[in-house]
Amino acid sequence: MAFLEKPSPGRVLLDDTMALTALIEASQSLHSHTEYIIRVQRGVSTENSWQIIRRYSDFDMLNTSLLISGISLPLPPKKLLGNMDREFIAERQRGLQAYLDFITQHHILSTCELVKKFLDTNNYSANYTEIALQQVSMFFRSDPKWEVLEPLKDIGWRIRKKYFLIKNKEQAKERQVLSWVDLGPDKFLSDKDLQSTMKLLTSLSNPYIYPVTFACTSESSCLVIRMFNEKGTLRDHICKVKPKEAFMKKYCNPKKSQGLELQQIRTYGRQVLEVLKFLHDKGFHYGHLHASNIVIEDNTCKLLDIENSLLGLPAFYRPYITQFRKINTTESIDVYSFGHLLYEMTYGRPPDAVPVDQYPPVPYTSVVSVLQSILSTDACKTGMPTVSQLMQTSLFSDVLLFHSEKLQFKIPTKLRDALKTSKESLEKRLQEEQKTIQQHRRLTRAQSHHGSEEEKKKRKILARKKSRQSAYDNEEDLSVKCNNNSAGSGTSSPPTSPSSPTPPLTAEHEPF
Repeated sequence: MAFLEKPSPGRVLLDDTMALTALIEASQSLHSHTEYIIRVQRGVSTENSWQIIRRYSDFDMLNTSLLISGISLPLPPKKLLGNMDREFIAERQRGLQAYLDFITQHHILSTCELVKKFLDTNNYSANYTEIALQQVSMFFRSDPKWEVLEPLKDIGWRIRKKYFLIKNKEQAKERQVLSWVDLGPDKFLSDKDLQSTMKLLTSLSNPYIYPVTFACTSESSCLVIRMFNEKGTLRDHICKVKPKEAFMKKYCNPKKSQGLELQQIRTYGRQVLEVLKFLHDKGFHYGHLHASNIVIEDNTCKLLDIENSLLGLPAFYRPYITQFRKINTTESIDVYSFGHLLYEMTYGRPPDAVPVDQYPPVPYTSVVSVLQSILSTDACKTGMPTVSQLMQTSLFSDVLLFHSEKLQFKIPTKLRDALKTSKESLEKRLQEEQKTIQQHRRLTRAQSHHGSEEEKKKRKILARKKSRQSAYDNEEDLSVKCNNNSAGSGTSSPPTSPSSPTPPLTAEHEPF
């Protein structure tokens, strides 16, 4: 629709999930403060890097903003006196480097706007809330039956996605949620096909998919309206938090999180598998499964944001997925994401690291066996089960499902072909990134091995052996040369080298 803003020429669609790393290369002391020169890099390519200069006070401001996460962050303490001493500056630099490493490796902190803006001001200087407000205001002018009640600030993890609580004036008691988002780097559908597919979403009928009230797109963004669920998402339920609170505050370090009962795990898990199979059979790729994209109504799981793959938005677990070359299809992405979801439903929190080979004790052995089949080192390296295979496990096979709703999601053949092509393009981009990361890993391991102390010691020993062998060879060459010269001149030969003992005298060589 025309009310949505068109992209500016040459607009680059960044993948906000791609890791930023930061290395403090040097420090420089000015009259009253010290500046730290930081090399920031996006991804594994050194060509995609730049320098920034930050003072300790900049770090302190960032840290204050990140305190909402509830995480104990390792920022070095302030010092009023002696903060220009050379030794102190070196020590503080090491502490700031540890701080940068922590926030860039934390799954949620690394993708938040505060950290991105600190490290990459050029690409994250826009006020996305203001842009969203402008777009939403234009939409309401074109369709005046809608009214904004309040912005739902920072309830999601995406930098370029904003939420507003709204109402339809014709249905004043009902509260709905409007989301506005920029299109992402995996948007491979044409504008026409995207608009057609988004219209289909409003007619989609499935008991395990949260319905879409309204959806429209432009060349640069998308606007979607759904009913507001007062109880929040499945992750809100697990973490015991209020749905309107900020994402970082709710989920970075929840104090009261608790896993679900076994029967809930089995029921919700089977329902999620059912809807994944439904979408896969329709040729529709989801790819955005996680506990914040599920709501619970009447003991039934319903998936949110099924439009994300159409809009080209990178997945929540993409930083993990890019590390494993076996997770290279949209179906395997859904299975891997299901493993994360199952872990969170079981333990009340996400895994500390992936792969997971050691699991905290729980009375549900059937759950752990399924988790191992998805999240273990072996599974991530050699391959995971399919959705159908998961449905046949003892954990989910005998779960009874009750729904009378008629399944409806008819995709025209032309759109189905476009979705297939889009899916293949998405997988190709993922596989190329995985290949680049694996090549970088191999190179890094080789360089690390070559530079290790053990390897340096081996090279020194080898060099000494070569040096001794070279000296031995030179002495032999000199001895042979001298013997040849002596024989040619008729004079007696000089004493031979200790390393070449004089041959014993025979009768043929006795002196006259």
